[in-house]
Amino acid sequence: MRVFVTGASGWIGSAVVPELIKAGHRVTGLARSDASAVAVAAAGAEVLRGDLADLDTLRAGATAADAVIHLAFVHDFTAFDASIRTDARAAEALGEALEGSGKPLVVAHGTPAAPGRTATEHDRSAPGSLGAGREENAAAVLALAERGVRPSVVRLPRTVHGDGDHGFIAQLVTTARAKGVSGYVGDGSQRWPAVHVRDAARLFRLAAEQAPSGSMLHAVGDEGVPTRDIAAVIGRHLSLPTAAAPAEDFGFLGGILAVDQPASSTFTQHLLDWHPTGPGLLEDLESGHYFR
Repeated sequence: MRVFVTGASGWIGSAVVPELIKAGHRVTGLARSDASAVAVAAAGAEVLRGDLADLDTLRAGATAADAVIHLAFVHDFTAFDASIRTDARAAEALGEALEGSGKPLVVAHGTPAAPGRTATEHDRSAPGSLGAGREENAAAVLALAERGVRPSVVRLPRTVHGDGDHGFIAQLVTTARAKGVSGYVGDGSQRWPAVHVRDAARLFRLAAEQAPSGSMLHAVGDEGVPTRDIAAVIGRHLSLPTAAAPAEDFGFLGGILAVDQPASSTFTQHLLDWHPTGPGLLEDLESGHYFR
């Protein structure tokens, strides 16, 4: 297949593109900057210049493809509602281009929190939560099944880890260095789901290749790692004490750290015969690359 990938030079995309190429697919990657274009080309993909606001370019990329994987998202937590609106318009443009074709459209989302239990693929983000807006976008994508598209949603956990990750775990390391203590919120029993980036990339490929129309999938390896265990590994590697800290010490991450949000991928593993094989989060942290 020829696969059009948005966010092709990002953290997830930089693993998805080689995963697709290794499986024999041809890839066209969206690139909004010269640096992104160089990275996409170096990975072996063709480059399509544009960004999420350039809807005509998105339609053109999708029209020329046999499958679309939509990974790009504007991670601006100071204007999150605007980011969600941009994402909604981009997904709609991609869906319009694929309408009536039966071709797959795979989009990224986040796993929800299910108070008091482990979230599954059948759960939805609570109204008013941080993920509620993206949940609406995901529902709109799945509704494209009625318009002749084969849509699926891959929900990613709080941490997609691996060498080169600059996400939440890297930010916790930076905060620990700045504060002189590796902290957690409350008693640190709150659990974060996680997955290695290579496992996530493989699931996106499988979704494009074979996920049934309307599938909600979870890219989860570790169902839930207590945040105090994460803090303990960080503290040991940085030779810093580990202790509870106010949520405010972590900026926007404080609210996320305060919520227990384990998630499972049992349904996904059975549906697509996808089984995580990469290192777990704590093992990956112990390997040391987050502390270079």
